[in-house]
Amino acid sequence: LFRPDNFVFGQSGAGNNWAKGHYTEGAELIDSVLDVVRKEAEGCDCLQGFQICHSMGGGTGSGMGTLLISKIREEYPDRIMETFSVFPSPKVSDTVVEPYNATLSVHQLVENADEVMVMDNEALYDICFRTLKLTTPTYGDLNHLVSAAMSGVTT
Repeated sequence: LFRPDNFVFGQSGAGNNWAKGHYTEGAELIDSVLDVVRKEAEGCDCLQGFQICHSMGGGTGSGMGTLLISKIREEYPDRIMETFSVFPSPKVSDTVVEPYNATLSVHQLVENADEVMVMDNEALYDICFRTLKLTTPTYGDLNHLVSAAMSGVTT
């Protein structure tokens, strides 16, 4: 499904810290990531834009995700930037800093994204329980809902 030479790996995560994802850990990887983006963009006949799917609660999705969005915006200012941003919610939370990470990310989205599709884990769980009748939804189930929404926008 994905080309192995498009994977970029780091030595550590951002530790649920927006600043670490945006300024330190993410900054170390961003050039390698942009090289992969450039290579893929050059292979396109008619690049219309970018779709970024990221979490707003953790450090990597919120910090490095918004760094990537801003760098792509700098390099491709005339292309559409669309995000599928999964916001944290109080009932479905891994860490206490999720609201701070999301707050710091919103400014970056306002500045650099043309379209932001807002999703939240609580609503995704709600769909799994009430509509799909799943008793113990997994992150895989939630990711499937997000991917269905993404594919629905692009068809």
